[in-house]
Amino acid sequence: MQTPQPALDAVTIEERLNEMLDAVLSSRRTASEPAKQLAKCSRAQQDFALHWLGVIISTNSEMGFQFACHAPQAFSVMDLAQVEQWVLHAMDIYDRQGLYPGSQALADINGFALTFSQSRTAVGLDRDAGAILVHFLRGLSGRGLRVKTGETNCTDTEVVYLPGTINDYPSREKNLSLYRLIATQLWAQTRFGTFRRASPNAPRLSEQLSRYSDPKKAQQLFERLEQARLDACIRRTLPGLGRQMDLLLNRSPKNNLKWQALIAPLCCTDATVTQTLAVLEQAYRDNQDLALAPPWAGRIDIALAEQAMDIRTQREREQLQTQLAQWLKDQPLEGNTAQELKITSDDDPKDALGPVSFSIEINGESTSAPPAVNQLVQSLLLDFDQLPTKALAPTSATNYDAREQPSLSPQAEEPNQYPQNPCYHYDEWDFRRRHYRKNWCVLRELQMPMGEGSFYPQTIEKYKGSVIELRRTFEALRASVRRVHRQRSGDEIDLDALVDARVSAFCGEEMSDRVLSRLDRSERDIAVIFMVDVSGSTKGWINDAERECLVLLCEALQVLGDRYAIYGFSGMTRKRCELYRIKEMDEAYSDAVKARIAGIEPKDYTRMGATIRHLTMLLNKVSSRTRLLITLSDGKPDDYDGYRGEYGIEDTRQALIEAKRSGIHPFCITIDREARDYLPHMYGAVNYTQVDNVHRLPIRVSDIYRRLTV
Repeated sequence: MQTPQPALDAVTIEERLNEMLDAVLSSRRTASEPAKQLAKCSRAQQDFALHWLGVIISTNSEMGFQFACHAPQAFSVMDLAQVEQWVLHAMDIYDRQGLYPGSQALADINGFALTFSQSRTAVGLDRDAGAILVHFLRGLSGRGLRVKTGETNCTDTEVVYLPGTINDYPSREKNLSLYRLIATQLWAQTRFGTFRRASPNAPRLSEQLSRYSDPKKAQQLFERLEQARLDACIRRTLPGLGRQMDLLLNRSPKNNLKWQALIAPLCCTDATVTQTLAVLEQAYRDNQDLALAPPWAGRIDIALAEQAMDIRTQREREQLQTQLAQWLKDQPLEGNTAQELKITSDDDPKDALGPVSFSIEINGESTSAPPAVNQLVQSLLLDFDQLPTKALAPTSATNYDAREQPSLSPQAEEPNQYPQNPCYHYDEWDFRRRHYRKNWCVLRELQMPMGEGSFYPQTIEKYKGSVIELRRTFEALRASVRRVHRQRSGDEIDLDALVDARVSAFCGEEMSDRVLSRLDRSERDIAVIFMVDVSGSTKGWINDAERECLVLLCEALQVLGDRYAIYGFSGMTRKRCELYRIKEMDEAYSDAVKARIAGIEPKDYTRMGATIRHLTMLLNKVSSRTRLLITLSDGKPDDYDGYRGEYGIEDTRQALIEAKRSGIHPFCITIDREARDYLPHMYGAVNYTQVDNVHRLPIRVSDIYRRLTV
């Protein structure tokens, strides 16, 4: 039997507290009272208090003093695990709202203890449900959605905002189900056309509701009616979730018969938001009372969604025009012109839950749509019944002539390509707290300035032997044959598709005719982002090596046809994380891109966590079978505001773990001779390589491609 360790005496605990608080306290006497109180605690509680005092003081000394004052009372009403949650809760509030609210949270011990005692079955978004819901929403068809904590359950059609914690039911399983159902109904708003219009010129939903004498009442009625339609869509297409709805509804009174009769047309298979608006007319005229909403009903934020749709529509229309222009440029058309361009789909993207396939007709001849075009068309058809007319025109003229497309000079800046620098906020992992600091980093996207136009041809001439070898190597990677499943015509039966079709038939649904598979020689389905370190430590020959490497990589990737983007990263402190656009994912490899590569120059520090989280977000928007995030760096994470050493390494590691959870494969290529001391911990033992010769760098990247994409 072990002898229990004696508690520290009052003098010892007071001395240690005074040492830690000396930076902010003008009088040693101020710390004596909490020190005497802590001296009466057990040794385990004292060790706990001293550990967390050091952690908190590293963030804010006044918060540390407040913790020391309130810790003895916290120990008297909570165990150590609960006290730790109390500390993390207060520090989260400090990060988001400041010193005074954080101090209030530390003082409200009894309120937190009561809440915590009632949360044994609670489910947290960050702690429990977030990663699950990201994969769950990714498995559903439609536009990819991100998950964030919000004060209101709603969506802007790109992000799903969910509560930070759910504790509505006495079991964790039901609380998890409620999280899943809330996310599903918000997804259904984007998938089943709550905000869809016939065309960009058609009246908006907000405009149709504003014509009522009481727009607020009309919007409330519309929200409840549309929720009923979406619930019917979910029950029809995802019957398993329908059964979960029934389990959760046991706690809610059933709606009255009048309401059931009102929403009956909205439960039909072909019901759309148009039917919801028609039923709204009747409900508003009859002064219908609102029925009780189910517990998973999320708010329909029309203003938020329409604002995001306007920005996205403009962006995707321009991207689709660019993609069509680039694709038509490579087509073997007579005279290099297209008299008629038409996009058709075999499926209805508004009803089908599976992936939607598209084809393009040029002069009446059908051909398969490139993956980038497929993704953009699917996204646009979720917002509009018909594609915007201008989106199908590569140029303003009816005929397309690739030779007439303007090319930008490397010496000239692209006019109005990036009129604004978007600003993003990201969490940062504090390993000492074992918790995120909410919205801690501010990241801005900037455009890399253009450099000398002579750099590119000089590099090609310098490495012309390597370029020839790389093109030959990557050409071999391109030639691949794969079996395409769920086809209407083919040479073999697709057993999985046949089983699914038979199950649908047994359930009373129409049996799909996509039950065959065939061999298809198609383009590789790979998307990669190169994350290039442009911190001050790359000054000199390292910067030259990075630029030459990118030139050779781009030449090789042009042969493969893979989708890729290049971003440089640097910054100074958490409030100025900077990401420099060199080449975006759907941007052509033009003279402008070559000039931006030439313009890469050393900047400031190396704060990697926020950059990885942002690039993960960008990659999650790309529909691709294989997604890679490859870092080119010369050293470990570093910033002068304390983001160095173990703190920076652990935050970067956590950001990489988040990327892996979302299906992204991170890899690091470094020239740091000390890389083996920290990269295995950050990336994993086999997910990095160290090179010190630029001649070998592109070849090593080719090996990485071969291993990760076969």
